[in-house]
Amino acid sequence: MSTRAYYVPSINIMGKGCLGDVGPFIQELKLRKALVVTDKFLMKCGIAGKVLAILDNANIPYAIYDDVKPNPTCKNVHDGVDFLTANDCDFLVSVGGGSPQDTAKAIGIIATNGGHIAQYEGAHKSANKSLPIVAINTTAGTSSEVTVNYVITDEDRKVKMVMVDKNSLATISVNDPELMVDKPADLTAATGMDALTHAIEALVTPGAYPVTDATALAAVELIFNYLPRTVKNGHDIEAREQMVYAIFLGGLAFNNAGLGYVHAMAHQLGGVYDLPHGVCNAMLLPYVEEENAKYVPEKFRNIAKAIGYQVVGKTDKECADFVVEAIKNLSKEVGIPSKLSELGVNEVDLDLLAENAMKDACAPGNPFIPTKEEVITLFKKIL
Repeated sequence: MSTRAYYVPSINIMGKGCLGDVGPFIQELKLRKALVVTDKFLMKCGIAGKVLAILDNANIPYAIYDDVKPNPTCKNVHDGVDFLTANDCDFLVSVGGGSPQDTAKAIGIIATNGGHIAQYEGAHKSANKSLPIVAINTTAGTSSEVTVNYVITDEDRKVKMVMVDKNSLATISVNDPELMVDKPADLTAATGMDALTHAIEALVTPGAYPVTDATALAAVELIFNYLPRTVKNGHDIEAREQMVYAIFLGGLAFNNAGLGYVHAMAHQLGGVYDLPHGVCNAMLLPYVEEENAKYVPEKFRNIAKAIGYQVVGKTDKECADFVVEAIKNLSKEVGIPSKLSELGVNEVDLDLLAENAMKDACAPGNPFIPTKEEVITLFKKIL
C-alpha cells in the first residue's frame, strides 16, 4: 500500500464543559496576543463572550474581529488580515461554525504567506504554516476545526473557492457541546446533515482506506442515532455530545480521504445563491450517492450495516437502495427542504452551476466523474 499522510490538529479537546479547560492549553503556546475571529450573532447571543471570559481569566490579551459573514468572502478575509496587523496579533482564536473557522484559516495563511486569498485555491498552495489557531467550534457540522480544508467565496466570480492546505490546520481544536445547546433546530439539522455528507463521501471516495473508513462509519452511526434527538430537543446534552464525537470522527475521515461531487455541487449553490452549505449537501446527498452506488456498490454494504440494516443475504444493490432511502428519510425527519426552487434556484443557472462544479477541488474525489449534462441532470432532480 502507498504511504498515507494523516492530518489532525496537535491537541483536540472535546466533551461537555471542556471550554473551561482551554486557558492553560493556550498559555502553553506562549504567544502574545490573540485575534478572536467570530460573527456578530455569536457576540450578541453571548457565546463568544464565554470564550472571551476564558481569555480574560488566563490573562491572554486579544482583539475582536466579528465581521465574518455566513459565506465568508475575499473582502471578509482581507479585512480580517488588516485588522490582525493593525492590532499586532500573533495568533488566532476562531469562535463559531464553519464560517469563522474558515475565515480564521484564510487570515492565518495570508498573514504568513502574503498575497491574495484567491492564489491559494486548490491543494497545498501555501509555502508557510499558518499563524497558530485555537479553533473553538460552536456547531456540530462542518468539522473545519479539525481539517485542512477551508472555503472562501470569490464575490466577483460568484464561486466558492476550496482550499486544501496542510498549513491551515489548527493547533488546538475545541468541541464543547454546551456551546451548541441553544442553536436553532434548522441550523442543527443543516450542520448535522453536512457532517453526514462528510462521512459518506469519505467512505465512497477512492481515497478511502481502513483508518478513514473506521472513523467515517462510526460517525454515520452516531449521526443517524443522535441527529433527530438534537433537532427535536437542542438541550439534550447527551445527544449534543454524541454529535460532537460524530463530527470529530467524520472530520478526521474526510480530512484524509477526501470528498466528492455532493460538495462540488453544493459549493456552487452557495457561491451563486448564498445558500446554507449543509442544506445544499443534504438535498444533493441521496441523489449523488444513488449514482455512486452504480460504480462502487460494495461500499454501501458497510454503511447500511452501520445504520441498522440486516445485510446478511442482501445484495449490494439492496444495501445501496436502503442507504439512499434512509438518507432521504433522515432529511425529511429533520426538516430539510426537498426542492431547490423553494430556495430561489433557477433552471437558467444550471449550466453555470454544473460547469463550476466540474472545476471544484472536491470533484476528483468522486467514485465516477460525470459529464456536464449528468451534473445538470443531478441538479434537476432536486430543482
